[in-house]
Amino acid sequence: MIRLLLILLIALLVGTGLSLGLAYDLGYIRVSLGNYLIETNFWVGLGLIVVLVMLSLFLIGLLKRFRQGTGLMATWVSRGNERRARRRTTKGLLALAEGNWPRARKLLVSSANHADTPLINYLAAAQASFESGDHDSVDQLLRQAFESTPGSSLAVGLTQAQLQLAGNRLEQALATLLRLRKEAPHHPFVLKLLKNTYLRLEDWRELSKLLPDLRKRSVLTEKELDDLERQVWHNLLEQAAADCERRRKEDPEATLEPLTRLWDELPRFVRREEYTIRDYAGLLARLGDEGQAETLLRKVLRNHWSDELINLYGRLEGHQPDEQLIIAEQWLKDRPNNPELLLALGRLSLRNELWGKAREYFETSLRLKRSRETLAELSRLSAHMGHEEASIKLLMQGLETDNGLPELPMPRA
Repeated sequence: MIRLLLILLIALLVGTGLSLGLAYDLGYIRVSLGNYLIETNFWVGLGLIVVLVMLSLFLIGLLKRFRQGTGLMATWVSRGNERRARRRTTKGLLALAEGNWPRARKLLVSSANHADTPLINYLAAAQASFESGDHDSVDQLLRQAFESTPGSSLAVGLTQAQLQLAGNRLEQALATLLRLRKEAPHHPFVLKLLKNTYLRLEDWRELSKLLPDLRKRSVLTEKELDDLERQVWHNLLEQAAADCERRRKEDPEATLEPLTRLWDELPRFVRREEYTIRDYAGLLARLGDEGQAETLLRKVLRNHWSDELINLYGRLEGHQPDEQLIIAEQWLKDRPNNPELLLALGRLSLRNELWGKAREYFETSLRLKRSRETLAELSRLSAHMGHEEASIKLLMQGLETDNGLPELPMPRA
């Protein structure tokens, strides 16, 4: 009520002011435009100016509303495109999961421009192209993926490397992964893919350089790392031995320098591993340097016992076979019931032409452990000592054991 009274009072005052102003002659307004002359009363001119200003403000407001309406329309159209892109992307990913590669690629590429995450569209489309055998399109789509999203170099590169590996393009995969390693030196997945690539290329030297990072970043389990390390150094030793054999063919007096140099290069903890010692000693023996192999195994067996290494030791001919036998017999004092040591002592006795002692060692070993190897040695010795019947019996026992024959009734001789 009070507000209404105030409005009426203000209107009354304004009306009174206007009536007084109109009653008071303020002159006239005269405007000259070229050959035209416009004259009007001051109050009429003022009214025209007010109307003109109001009309201008109305037109400006109308123009703003029109522009806002156009923006709203563009936003509505854009949102519609995004909704359609999301639907097509979902259908494309479903087609990819179902193995419908051409449809997946078509849907994913067509919706990439309006998708929320075009990177996913292009990477998935590249996968579909690869599965359908279109390798040229793969590279193009990966390039588009990289250009669509800033900072996607690593993701795109990893996808590219995986597809190259899957397509057996090993050299290209290696180049891609080496580039990624410069970008992310400690990325676990980059290291894992690089390991797989070196394995398939059988590049044992580079793989040996990668091993410390694989272990430091826990890319594989401890068992997997240990197995991989054994595989790497075994193959490196084999390669060095093959290099020695090639040199020996060209020059019979060539040394075993490639193999011995590699042994010196091995990390200390690797040289202490039983499997590495076994491989190295076995290769030395294969290349004709049984004396050096025997010396190595003698040093190792003094401090670290191994049934596998003592078996190899018994097969080697050292520089002094008699001393070799004496040393092995000293080990027997601490291990009187070790069948592998007894087998090795039997062989060393044969090397020293101690036939009876060799037979005793073989028989004792056989009582402790019935092994094919010991049976064969005792059978061979019995045959050469003129005990053909005993030799044949041992051979038959070996055959029965090897073939797992069941116990069945047999005719008496």
